[in-house]
Amino acid sequence: MAKDLAREIGYVYIDTGAMYRAVTLYCLQNGLIKDETVDTDELRKHMDKISITFLLNPTTGKPDTYLNGVCVEDKIRTLEVSSKVSYVAALGFVREAMVDLQRLMGEAKGVIMDGRDIGTVVFPNAELKIFVTASDEIRAQRRYDELTAKGEKCNMEDIIANIRERDRIDSTRAVSPLRKADDAIILDNSNMTIAEQKAWLISQFQRVTAE
Repeated sequence: MAKDLAREIGYVYIDTGAMYRAVTLYCLQNGLIKDETVDTDELRKHMDKISITFLLNPTTGKPDTYLNGVCVEDKIRTLEVSSKVSYVAALGFVREAMVDLQRLMGEAKGVIMDGRDIGTVVFPNAELKIFVTASDEIRAQRRYDELTAKGEKCNMEDIIANIRERDRIDSTRAVSPLRKADDAIILDNSNMTIAEQKAWLISQFQRVTAE
């Protein structure tokens, strides 16, 4: 949704969730996370070795995530990474490093940034904040469709459980918890078509830019 809007209005799109997923993938690749435990001391030493960038994919017209120069767009969307990312994203020193990078990326404005603490922590003075939600079942179906389209075997019950657990962890973490900003507009897109959603977003963008 955010990628499509950015392309429509000519803004830069930044998926901050992909950044935390990339750090999580790095942890998995380097044995820094086991079950629900992250080797925080070791990860702290590795943070300077983690480079995350976004490059436009000419085929899809959308940005891909690169970890240390390697495209990891598909790898960071797996259920394995999804099941671990909240534990990594809850770490204060990881969030501090990612927020610094996100603010640097957004300095020039003309940016659509997608993430769970953008309107409350990263850019509390953003001109437009949209808090997107949908039912757990709808979100799970969308993720299931996304994963199966890539050829990955997955289970609907596991996906729903993962979504609920991520929401629980992200909403209760001490650092930058998931919550709606006071001045954010709620968009529940559970029963909206892509076209309806796009029209709604464009209208909000036009309203703010006209003010």
